[in-house]
Amino acid sequence: MDDEPKLTNREKAAHRRHELRRTIRQAAIEEFALHGFTGSSTLAIAQRAGLSKPQLHYYISSKEELYEEALEYILGEWRRIYPSTIDPDRPGAFIREYVRRKIEYVLDNPSVSRLFASEVIAGAPFMSRRWGPFLANIRKESRVIRSWVDRGLIRPVDPLLFQVHLWAVTQNYADFSAQIGALMQLRPGETPDRGHVVDEVTTLFLRACGLDEKAA
Repeated sequence: MDDEPKLTNREKAAHRRHELRRTIRQAAIEEFALHGFTGSSTLAIAQRAGLSKPQLHYYISSKEELYEEALEYILGEWRRIYPSTIDPDRPGAFIREYVRRKIEYVLDNPSVSRLFASEVIAGAPFMSRRWGPFLANIRKESRVIRSWVDRGLIRPVDPLLFQVHLWAVTQNYADFSAQIGALMQLRPGETPDRGHVVDEVTTLFLRACGLDEKAA
């Protein structure tokens, strides 16, 4: 006997709206990542989502609204990746887990990374109003790294630049995937061996901290 609670018609409708909204957001992210804000249209986004333009505008008021919603979603994803459950007294484990999550995320969601990169390259016209929460997270992470240095858990590093370099290396696998593919002689649509990439990037940053990558 099925013990799962049955959804009401209202709950079913709400679920369908939620799923459709998610489909629209993903279509928008992919379109914006390919063509930028200026080069994208709501018609193209609607077609990518399997909708007509009038159907799309039933759920959104403008392209600007959809673009800002996509950026808000991306910021939430960056926060979600942060390994907040890892013991902060174990910097090696923390770095290893963060690198793994970031590499796997950008390989699985390259359009998310590329959209964020294109927005920043364009001068962050929309993100400039949202730097507050993003910078708050960076400052929080910097305090964690500074505590490692102060307690002698890692060699002295600049907490901010450490994050900048970690971000640059991990994002590279999505933002410059064509270059990565050419260098690694990958077939179209093929991604790098993520386990190997995670190990190499992890070793790079553990060594920068003076940590033994095997012990970590």
